[in-house]
Amino acid sequence: MTLKALIFDVDGTLADTEREGHRLAFNRAFAEARLDWEWDVGLYGELLAVTGGKERMRHYVERYRPDYRKPADYDALVVRLHAAKTRHYTDLLGRGGIPLRPGVRRLLEEARHAGIRLAIATTTTPDNVSALLRYAISADAESWFEVIGAGDVVADKKPAPDIYHHVLESLKLAPAQCMAFEDSENGLRSARAAELQTVITVNDYTRRHDFHGAAIVLDHLGEPDQAFQILSGPPVNGTRILNLALIRQLLSSP
Repeated sequence: MTLKALIFDVDGTLADTEREGHRLAFNRAFAEARLDWEWDVGLYGELLAVTGGKERMRHYVERYRPDYRKPADYDALVVRLHAAKTRHYTDLLGRGGIPLRPGVRRLLEEARHAGIRLAIATTTTPDNVSALLRYAISADAESWFEVIGAGDVVADKKPAPDIYHHVLESLKLAPAQCMAFEDSENGLRSARAAELQTVITVNDYTRRHDFHGAAIVLDHLGEPDQAFQILSGPPVNGTRILNLALIRQLLSSP
């Protein structure tokens, strides 16, 4: 089928948001609430196995802090902490601390120029998505994406395929008409369960994940002066970047 749309994950895929973005924002929210919780780089890497910020906090308490005495309003506390974390994350973005990954802007602009539709499928909150697009791309970048599937719009988060089903239904497209972009094993499992071919760009937290079933695994999408490295997948001749021509080639592969 003809390529009609590109569907992007956000955290770790569009930008390296996790280590110096979300992690720091969580820690600032905890400190603000006078909690003695501190997520260092290594611990946060382990917590990323759980998708969703509120779910991640609950998992942390159950797995790592059995000594913590939950208050009567524990569920409401988790919601407040997550809201505070989003505020701190937006502040980090506003100060230009989280740039896009190599090749992301280039590919988005190429797709827009070619009339390829853009969408987002993520477990992060809509506010986080809006902030990243606004500060890392442009003030009107939200309008670049026809569908933004984010946060709690579906009940089951990645690795469940629900968010991708939601986006595909909103686009009124078949999986064979789209390419997904992810950075993690959970993301790949989600996209593949929705029958989407998937490009993986790894980061420091996901480099050792199992990416069996990906269309191709790269270190990044590539720039004219910064060639990508293929970590797994078919050999590619004559290109240094992931562009629409290569995406169409990958989409047509078995």
